[in-house]
Amino acid sequence: MLWNLFSGRPPPPAPTIEYIPVGARQVSLRLVRHPRARRYLLRLLPDGSARVTIPRGGSAAAARDFVQRQLPWLERQWQRLQQQPAVSAEWMAGKMIWFRGGEVALQNVAPGYVQLGNERIKIGAAADLRPAVQKHLHRLAARELPPRVLELAGRHDVTVTRVSVRNQRTRWGSCSRHGAISLNWRLIQTPEFVRDYVILHELMHRRQLNHSAKFWREVAQVCPDHETAERWLKLHSGLLG
Repeated sequence: MLWNLFSGRPPPPAPTIEYIPVGARQVSLRLVRHPRARRYLLRLLPDGSARVTIPRGGSAAAARDFVQRQLPWLERQWQRLQQQPAVSAEWMAGKMIWFRGGEVALQNVAPGYVQLGNERIKIGAAADLRPAVQKHLHRLAARELPPRVLELAGRHDVTVTRVSVRNQRTRWGSCSRHGAISLNWRLIQTPEFVRDYVILHELMHRRQLNHSAKFWREVAQVCPDHETAERWLKLHSGLLG
């Protein structure tokens, strides 16, 4: 599953927070255990902190060694983050929003309304457009994603018991052992091939409820460009929503 929240399993342990020297500064580092991770992963978060994922069977000591080897990369990423212009939390007319795989500008079209691509969104007198736009996109995803799940499930002879669309900040999708699929509404912002990859990823968990080599062979068979889709998500996940 892609970060399964609804599997009924107990939540993972709280992350360990430490500090590491990166250049001339101390950067907060979170050590997070993930039983489904296949390898150690290091990521610099938008708030300037770092996170290292520890796979099943891994150790905090090995994670620290991994981070030490990646310090030059982390320094470069931190420098790039500092050079990025500050982004306002509010969305105004003219704001570029990811929608269906491309960046689209929010445009004023009538009093109380904005346009995003072919979607006209009622905003009323709100100064910050974010809540109304996100609510509209969530509703749109709730209409479009479940039929696509059922279409792909039928194509690949997979049984699904329920499909829900949720507001998840750290998960793109999940699949329960009973066949309930949950998807992140922000998939409406991604390209179609990325959206379909996430759906197919979850559908293949109906065959293999794990991330074994056999599972990834199932994914590769139904979605040959899954690695490209994964890279897209890693590059753009912090820009969506």
